[in-house]
Amino acid sequence: MNDIAMPDPRAVLDGLERQATRYETPCGDGRMIWHLWARSGGTAPVVVLFHGGAGSWRHWVRNIPALVESYRVLVPDLPGLGESDYPPEETAESITRIVADGIDQIIGTDTSYDVVGFSFGATMSACVGALRGKRIRSVTIIGASGVAAAGATVQMEKVRHLEGEARRETHRINLNRLMIADPAKIDDLALVIQDWNTVRSRLKTPPISRGGAVLRALDAVVSPLNGIWGECDPPPDPHGAVRAAAMKARRPEADTRLIPGAGHWVAYEAADRVNKTLLEMLARTRPTGV
Repeated sequence: MNDIAMPDPRAVLDGLERQATRYETPCGDGRMIWHLWARSGGTAPVVVLFHGGAGSWRHWVRNIPALVESYRVLVPDLPGLGESDYPPEETAESITRIVADGIDQIIGTDTSYDVVGFSFGATMSACVGALRGKRIRSVTIIGASGVAAAGATVQMEKVRHLEGEARRETHRINLNRLMIADPAKIDDLALVIQDWNTVRSRLKTPPISRGGAVLRALDAVVSPLNGIWGECDPPPDPHGAVRAAAMKARRPEADTRLIPGAGHWVAYEAADRVNKTLLEMLARTRPTGV
């Protein structure tokens, strides 16, 4: 039997990026980079996706194609991460203003939109939701750690000094410890994304995520709230259920879901399940007639 050739990960990422329109907005004295995927003449509702810490838009590689069938999908590299420049202040409030103003510059100030955030991006989605109030159709947080008491810190291996196979295998170890519960789901694409993101990660996001900003924002959000966690987020402790329960206790009306067997980067590891769940959540606040 002939082996089936798997797509080259870089070709997959480059191909997806070429389908987007690139934007730049101010980030202090520098710039913030955005990508917008749109079909149907650009008339569909807008959903904004915020990636995790030490990440980039590439965290959403398995979700953008599913969402763009129904939405205009706007995804930044958050300040100090990916291709975006460092923010002038390392606070949730300062970064939120930069991000929210960037969205206004790209889609206008009258357009409503949904926000979805993963990990550190969950803090951003909640903060943007609180800042922009009723203009936000819904706020969805995925893998948010700051909604419950902090668990044990996951020990990560240093990788920047390594090269070749040693670097690749160390990325695999780190992905399994923090991001992906099932080692079999750590494929070449995940490794390429992890390496690209690691090289360009400058902003230290854990203090921002754990500093209470997400809870303050969730208390102020007036839009419908959704939450998604992997059951095993993060390995080795199954904190997902604890975090989902903490959000439900704080905001009883929130729709909270657990994805069985998945870890922190649940939108990658269990993309089909997350895409279906997310589209169901977003459909509840989708404008009529579009």
